[in-house]
Amino acid sequence: MVDRILFALILICVALPDVFGSEAPRPNILYIYVDDMGWGSIGPNGQWERKEKGLPHLITPNLDRLAREGVNFTRSYGCTVCSPARSSQQSGFHQGHTFADRNDPDNAKKAMRADDVLMGDALSKAGYTTGYWGKWGYGGSKSQPNPVIENVQTLPTSHGYQHVAAELHHVRAHTFFQPTLWAAPAPKGSKGGMYLIPNSLKPIQGNQTYPEEPALQNDPRYPKTAYCDDVYAFAALDFVRKGAKTYRDSGKPFFGLLAVQVPHAPFGEIEQLPEWDKAYRDLPFFSQLNDQSKQWAAMVTRIDGHIGNLLNALEDPDGDGNKDDSIASNTLVIFQSDNGGPQHKAREEFAANGGLRGQKGQIHEGGIRIPTLMRWPGVLTDKSQLKPGTSTDIVLDVSDLLPTFCELADIPAPLSIDGVSIAPTITGQGQQRHRAFLIHEAGRSQSIIEGNTKLVKTGKNLSLYNLKADSSEKNDLANDMPEEVARLEKLLIGERATEPKGFANTYHRWTGPNGGKASDPENWSDYTYANEGITYTTDKGAPRSSWTATINNKLEEDRYVLVDKDLEFLGLEVSGDKAWQILLVDDERDVHGRNEIRVGMKGTIHLKDGSLSSLRWIEVREGASILGSGRIDATVYTSGAIKLKGNMTIGADFHQSPEGQLAFLLDEAPQAQLQVKGSLRLSGRLAISGTVKESRRKLVSAKEILGQFDNPENIVTSPEGRKYKISYEADAVYLNAL
Repeated sequence: MVDRILFALILICVALPDVFGSEAPRPNILYIYVDDMGWGSIGPNGQWERKEKGLPHLITPNLDRLAREGVNFTRSYGCTVCSPARSSQQSGFHQGHTFADRNDPDNAKKAMRADDVLMGDALSKAGYTTGYWGKWGYGGSKSQPNPVIENVQTLPTSHGYQHVAAELHHVRAHTFFQPTLWAAPAPKGSKGGMYLIPNSLKPIQGNQTYPEEPALQNDPRYPKTAYCDDVYAFAALDFVRKGAKTYRDSGKPFFGLLAVQVPHAPFGEIEQLPEWDKAYRDLPFFSQLNDQSKQWAAMVTRIDGHIGNLLNALEDPDGDGNKDDSIASNTLVIFQSDNGGPQHKAREEFAANGGLRGQKGQIHEGGIRIPTLMRWPGVLTDKSQLKPGTSTDIVLDVSDLLPTFCELADIPAPLSIDGVSIAPTITGQGQQRHRAFLIHEAGRSQSIIEGNTKLVKTGKNLSLYNLKADSSEKNDLANDMPEEVARLEKLLIGERATEPKGFANTYHRWTGPNGGKASDPENWSDYTYANEGITYTTDKGAPRSSWTATINNKLEEDRYVLVDKDLEFLGLEVSGDKAWQILLVDDERDVHGRNEIRVGMKGTIHLKDGSLSSLRWIEVREGASILGSGRIDATVYTSGAIKLKGNMTIGADFHQSPEGQLAFLLDEAPQAQLQVKGSLRLSGRLAISGTVKESRRKLVSAKEILGQFDNPENIVTSPEGRKYKISYEADAVYLNAL
């Protein structure tokens, strides 16, 4: 009986091409990431207005240029402190699911896991040359004179970064003059592919020119031990110049992440540099500032000069004055901070948090809302949705950048991550997926943001704010909206944001036999995260909502897995390499993927009046299919095949790409219909098998129909040669006999 089921499934599953991707170009990506710079520290978020009023303001001509030539994201979010911010940035998981959910001293040696797919992993695999310079924060010890590597699996070189100059421990990064830095590529045999180099700058040689020269490394007053951000910035500059030549010669793109330490404390160390206050000392307000404010402002302006060098290198890589070799038009430049500004004099005297409530370390907007600028001259133009020189209130989270970069690089995002790609919004190509909510943590406090509504939970205390009407979070609406508070609190707890520190998603794969039951713990791999004899995390048993799970058939014969009980995952992927992998969902059984269910190449989910559900989406990729009858309680994105052997209901929206196929197997289920509760966005093909007996037959109903199928002249031909005309109404699709 099983063999007959598999044979039938093989016959009706259409094998589509092996390529899954978007039409977006593959840009170079230069990502500039600063430390502790509040939301109000850039021109369009307050500094330009302060300058007009004659108030103390930052001198940042190159960030101003990015704002004029790019887009300012006014509702961009990081995390409350640095370690979780970097963990969410790199992994795409929010703090409820990523391993580092606070500034735990132990994060330095255990935060990133070998199983986590980080930005460097994804983009190096996509063919990018990758570089990382600055504060990494994981993998090394904190000793200033003699640091050692404590966990190889958490190093940048273990996650796809090929060119590195970095600090591996955040405590070592609490000085700008640490004696050594970690670097790669390393000599053969170095532990983790990294080695220590002196923290020093070489004088500029030859005819290289740096129009914005903040380092002044040719000045005899420059310290022997370099200001580390100068080392990071010049390493990034060298990488960009070399990467530009490679890109022009071969088309190989680059991804570089400059994660500087400024303007994090200590502030006073900048005074050891020659001409440290040159940009400010003649301005009337400067002498009236607190010493800390003067130092902080100089730090920001110093990194702004380095940003100017990088922007100039994109336009004139060899520095010869001829811009014919410019790569600026196809380079996405991103500027961003990790968290809001901390409590200090500079934050007050420069209004660095822009009037938002709270500060670094707190769950309010001043702690988590961050400055973010994006520029891509060849794509973000006056004709695009996001226009240069404008601000947008599109909600963006730091976890969104990994999936965004993946989509721009034409590769799948890692399974089950919380971030949502905004590549379609940036490029104007593809379908922008919906973000339901954001999650943040701050010690005992957590928050969930859904649109303009924000719930803050501190122990048993709950507060509710409308961020559009009350961005300063002064008016608590919790007592007026108890049902909304209860709903959001349930979502927040479900996202594991209230779990103890160190809780994270875990990774599991199917190891069971052909025909095995998905609920049986013996059929899944256990998960252990350990390093040098210390076990940090173990997880085994039956599937649960924190699992990132894969069922992948690596054999040359088709296999199936039986869903015999309701199951929950954070994310689930079903796929095959050479042969089909089938997931059979029996009557009244539900498979829930909290973040997603993904059906990959040669994967099939067969619904036998069962159901699939997700808080976000079900994705069917090219060469994959969902078939049968039942219910899908999620938005569906399909580039593969959806085949109905009965009635099927989709409880949200349905998006079929040009590569997709919607098929009705009418020879097996003559009355099969698709009901979509939300919007139905059509393209791709419509197919049928069997004969339609009625002269006019409703196939699909939806709340609204957007687009049409790509069938030539809207004609469907059955295998028997019968032709039917597709017709559309506002909320239905019909077949008409010809």
